[in-house]
Amino acid sequence: MATFSNRITELFSIQYPIIQGGMIWASGWKLASAVSNAGGLGLIGSGSMYPDVLREHIRKCRAVTSRPFGVNVPLLYPDIEKHIAIIIEEGVKIVFTSAGNPRTWTSKLKEAGITVVHVVSSSKFAQKAEEAGCDAVVAEGFEAGGHNGREETTTLVLIPAVINAVKIPVIAAGGIATGRQMLAAMILGAEGVQMGSRFVASEEASSHIDFKKAVLNTAEGDTQLVLKQVTPVRLLKNEFYTQVNEAELRGASKEELIQLLGRGRSKKGMFEGDLKEGELEIGQVSAFLHEILPAGQIVSKVWEEFMSGLAKPVKKT
Repeated sequence: MATFSNRITELFSIQYPIIQGGMIWASGWKLASAVSNAGGLGLIGSGSMYPDVLREHIRKCRAVTSRPFGVNVPLLYPDIEKHIAIIIEEGVKIVFTSAGNPRTWTSKLKEAGITVVHVVSSSKFAQKAEEAGCDAVVAEGFEAGGHNGREETTTLVLIPAVINAVKIPVIAAGGIATGRQMLAAMILGAEGVQMGSRFVASEEASSHIDFKKAVLNTAEGDTQLVLKQVTPVRLLKNEFYTQVNEAELRGASKEELIQLLGRGRSKKGMFEGDLKEGELEIGQVSAFLHEILPAGQIVSKVWEEFMSGLAKPVKKT
């Protein structure tokens, strides 16, 4: 396939400006290395890993790919200091941070020669990331799965707002799973895309096969953003979602919602396959997903669709 060059491909030294999201319980070394070997940028999702597990995944990833890969680090992670130390010790060159203040760790990561990208849900936070020294930002719209912004700004609105607010490169995320969606984001000014849900439905994703199959059966309207009092998260509707939704509708306190959320809900749902009581994080774009594919094939397919859309106008069917 033809190569492509812009600030994102140059920043990461990758072939295609396609980044795999670092989703918890899905993004281990197998997925990250497969995406990187296909010419995109694979990310290890550290948010569901103990420090020693993260080190193991970094080493296994490096053993099977000579291409760039990175680590996604939620800044609210309890053992964040240990994660940062391991990332630096292991010589990781790219880190995506999220769910926290980028000022806290960006300078330390940059001092270690690491390229830093921060995930944002508003132009205000994008400016803060730029001021903190980040090399790029991911503008993640309301459509995205998992933890999300309270503002509920959609990707179509967020991308141009962020691009107008900062000078550093912008990567679009939220509701992107096809090459034509990627093209739409790039036309709005993004220089790359990050896809999470599309890679959950991949052979290499470490998420449970029952969760993957549930994603394939998702229709429009089957996900919703909940828990805005605690930490906003987009969930696939199931029995656990119903419990949360009913609690919020009757005005449950933040403390009650935290107790309902409990511990290990996301692991129970996405990693262990409990489709009733588990927390199932997935984006709206899951309604477009109908098959589980190898990650490398996903990268190739998205890029072919992007180039085809770039060459030809949209035709009515």
